[in-house]
Amino acid sequence: MAQKDYYEALGVAKDASADDIKKAFRKLAVKYHPDRNQGDTAAEEKFKEINEAYAVLSDPDKRKKYDTFGSSDFHQQYSQEDIFRNFDFSGTFKDMGMGGGEDIFSRLFGGAFGRGGGRGFGKGPRQGGDLSLTVDVGFRDAATGGERLVAFRRNGQREELKVKIPAGVDNGSRIRIAGKGSDGENGGPNGDLYLDIRVANDPVFTRDGGDLFVERTIRFSEACLGVSLEVPTLEEPKRIKVPAGIQPGTKIRLKGCGIKSLGSNAKGDLYVKISVHVPEGLNSSQKKLVEELARAGL
Repeated sequence: MAQKDYYEALGVAKDASADDIKKAFRKLAVKYHPDRNQGDTAAEEKFKEINEAYAVLSDPDKRKKYDTFGSSDFHQQYSQEDIFRNFDFSGTFKDMGMGGGEDIFSRLFGGAFGRGGGRGFGKGPRQGGDLSLTVDVGFRDAATGGERLVAFRRNGQREELKVKIPAGVDNGSRIRIAGKGSDGENGGPNGDLYLDIRVANDPVFTRDGGDLFVERTIRFSEACLGVSLEVPTLEEPKRIKVPAGIQPGTKIRLKGCGIKSLGSNAKGDLYVKISVHVPEGLNSSQKKLVEELARAGL
């Protein structure tokens, strides 16, 4: 039922409480249960639809992501097996006094998903759940790469792991550490650990993807006559020529002095934004000079 509105499927408002969602699901599950609608393919599709909706909206984390991203983007990030991961299909119907949960799930959804579909469902090997951890990375480390010691809880135990931070990571980058998630069941493989990167700000540079931005202020006379400036880069400082007559806000580009793209050697650029300083106060000599400039038409 990808792309459909889960709230509409259950007939609830978007601000519905968890109890309201559960009540709506139970009512519809009884109405469209396959045992009561044998041979009715429309009822079967509706039953699948409301179960998928409930699997998402009954899980606080999945519901938050669904509300944040919207249906289309949510389904680009979540496969059906992701949606039903940790959803106790069998237990849900047992609580309702209705049997056949495992058999129904197997028939409608193709059995237990390979990455640990319905909890308590399926007897074969199942991959363990994935874990996620937010990792704070310094601005320069994100640009040039480095290592970080991370601590996390896995299977109830605290673990530490030294991980490589690849050059070019940015806010929202995600690093996968295979096999460091929860243990698999019945001989299944472990899940994975995902590191969600959060990059600190820098006092000198701002960043937009692979491009860097830095601001330099020059005097009015330098803006009129031109000047040579030393500007910082992530490596060694470079000297640039500011042309005479430059206008405030103009950006001077230093090609290839930005941050290299994640997984590539291609680098972005560094842009130097020029500001012109206007003094707040003048001494008598400076004032006379400015007045002379004004009389000269400047």
